[in-house]
Amino acid sequence: MPDYQAFVQAIYKQTGIDLNLYKEVQMKRRLSSLRDKRGFKTFMDYHAVLKQDEVMLHEFLDKMTINVSEFFRNKGRWDVLDKKILPMLIKPGQTFKIWSAACSSGDEPYTLAMLLSQHIDLSKVEILATDLDEKILARAKEGIYTDRALKEVPEALKKRYFTYENNVYRIDPMLKKAITFKKHNLLEDPYPKNFDLIVCRNVMIYFTEEAKHAIYQKFSHSLRDQGIFFVGSTEQIFSPERYQFKVVDTFFYQKVQTFIK
Repeated sequence: MPDYQAFVQAIYKQTGIDLNLYKEVQMKRRLSSLRDKRGFKTFMDYHAVLKQDEVMLHEFLDKMTINVSEFFRNKGRWDVLDKKILPMLIKPGQTFKIWSAACSSGDEPYTLAMLLSQHIDLSKVEILATDLDEKILARAKEGIYTDRALKEVPEALKKRYFTYENNVYRIDPMLKKAITFKKHNLLEDPYPKNFDLIVCRNVMIYFTEEAKHAIYQKFSHSLRDQGIFFVGSTEQIFSPERYQFKVVDTFFYQKVQTFIK
C-alpha cells in the first residue's frame, strides 16, 4: 500500500479523522511539509511518533485543521448578519440558538455574541462553538487575543467587550457565559439539532464534494425551519434546494421546509 494511504488509514484508526474526505492534493502537500520539517522520510515513520508524542499529535491536528481566524472576518458579511438576518430571526421572549461549527480559536463565536448583544439579552442566547482540535478549543476558552485578530472590531465593541493588558486583549467574561465550547468532528460525530443559525465558514473548501454533500445535509437537519446557514466567502452552495435551502443573501441560506430523506 502506498505510504500516504497507509498513513491515512492509521490516522483514522488512531483519531477517527478520515483524511480521505479532505482534498488529497492540498492535504498531502500540507502534511508533507510538516513531515519533512520534523525530519521523517515517510508518512508511516512520522505516524510512529504521532502514536507516542502528544505534542507532535497536537501539532499535526493544528496543521490539518487550518486554524486561521479573526473577529468579523470578511466584515461586509457580518454587517448583513447584523442588519438583515438577525432582525429577521430573533423572536421576542424566545431563546436564540446558534452553532459556530469549526470555530477555531473562538473569534467567530465571540463575534456572534457581540453582535447578538446588540439585539437580545445574552441570557436568552445559547451559542455552541465546536472544533476538532482540543488544543485550539482550550485557547478559545481563554479568550486572549492579539491586535491582529481585532483589526476589524468596531471601536465601540472593542471598548465594551475587551480589556487590554500586557499587550493582549482579554474577552469580557459576560460573552463567555453565552458560549459552550465542545469538541466535534464534522465528518464523524452526530449533529446537534434545533438551531436558529448555523455558522460554518472557511472550512468546507478543504473537503471533497462527497464530504460537503453529506455535511450540508446534516446541517440542514440541524436547523429549525426558517433557520439560516451562514457560509464563508468562497463557499457558495450550488443547487441549494438539494438541502432545502434558499438564498436570502450572498452566502446566507434559509431552510425552507423540514428535511425529508
